[in-house]
Amino acid sequence: MPPPPPEALLRAFAPRDGARGLGEPPGGRRTARRTATAPFWKPDAAADPWRDPYAPAGLGAPAQYPAEEETDDGPVVVDAQGRRKLRLRDVSVRLAVLALLSLLLVGVVGGTTAWWLGRTADEEPLLAPGTQLSSVSPGVSREPGSVADIAGRVNPTVVSIEVTLTNAGATGSGVVIDADGGYIVTNNHVVSGAADAEDASIRAVFSDGSGSAAKIVGRDPASDIAVLKVDKPGLAEAALGESDDLVVGDPVVAIGSPLGLAGTVTSGIVSALDRPVRLSGEGSDTNAVISAVQTDAPINPGNSGGALVDGTGAVIGINTAIASVGGSSTTGGSIGLGFAIPIDTVRDIAEQLISTGTAVHASLGVNARTVTDGTRDGALVLNVEPDSPAADAGVQEQDVVIAVDGAPVASSEELVVAVDAHEPGDTITLELVRNGGSREVTATLATA
Repeated sequence: MPPPPPEALLRAFAPRDGARGLGEPPGGRRTARRTATAPFWKPDAAADPWRDPYAPAGLGAPAQYPAEEETDDGPVVVDAQGRRKLRLRDVSVRLAVLALLSLLLVGVVGGTTAWWLGRTADEEPLLAPGTQLSSVSPGVSREPGSVADIAGRVNPTVVSIEVTLTNAGATGSGVVIDADGGYIVTNNHVVSGAADAEDASIRAVFSDGSGSAAKIVGRDPASDIAVLKVDKPGLAEAALGESDDLVVGDPVVAIGSPLGLAGTVTSGIVSALDRPVRLSGEGSDTNAVISAVQTDAPINPGNSGGALVDGTGAVIGINTAIASVGGSSTTGGSIGLGFAIPIDTVRDIAEQLISTGTAVHASLGVNARTVTDGTRDGALVLNVEPDSPAADAGVQEQDVVIAVDGAPVASSEELVVAVDAHEPGDTITLELVRNGGSREVTATLATA
């Protein structure tokens, strides 16, 4: 029996006129009630709970599945789908024991056989006396002029320089320029620290590993050239070339002891000529400006004083400095910009040092710095030394030198190089800019 309607519904829809059940809603109208004879209801509505919620419902019998048909012809049976199955409960004990014993027998026989073969079979020997590997192909042909050929001929003429002080030391390179006299050329900044130190020692180490004490013959801080002498017979002497014959793009080979690694060979080309480079070695008295041979052959600290040779194996420069990013010339690494003193300059200075112990340079008597007005560069004269060639020629402070003997001068370094290219007593013509006007003066160079 359904629960009675809530009291609120009874009050709202109270029956009127003695009718049973709920009355009509206020202002509403009773709708016609459907009966079993209405068109919607079918004769089987009493048995359909989805159409009449008051229809009776009941549970039927559970689903039935057909049983598998099995043939009872032993432990192997065939089901309704024709599949063959083994029914273990029908396997006899004798058959199971026989199968187990068979597996055990196979395992014992296989293990015993493997053990016996392993003990009695001959092992392959680790050593094979008389074995010869296949021969290599013919060696690579190293033609004359190759880097390998040049290195083989020049390496014996390049030495490592070891400078030892009380609390410090330095390494560099050198080139044997006179085998009979035992003379070796190197950079001044390599040996300058040992020049005035009583406890200092200099040692030259040759390509064969032998070494010999070396003494300073002479130094020239203005060109960064020094000459050493060793007492050792049988030295190999380097062939000196002509730096004036070089052109940009010529192949070159650098040989020295970068970072203390003796006999290191690198190669490259001449990337520029007559490059003015100012040198100021740390811990040395070097203060030079050179007209350098620029090369992209990798050069690093320790290459200083080593050989830069051309395609014939002739020395065309002495490696001296590098341009470096993120470090000084002594702590930075190669970035493909190395500088060498031209061998023509080295030959001239070395001959003077061997002959007299000193080298002579020409002097103008001015100090200058590089300036530009946006259209033209030059060397601004900062001061003029009294009684100097420049003072006698009428050069004044704030003059700008823009040419020497008609050759343009674009920096203070170029002015130094232009003057140093002359001998003391030579007369040169300077083109000056003063108060916006240009004029020429003549100066006779003195000895520096």
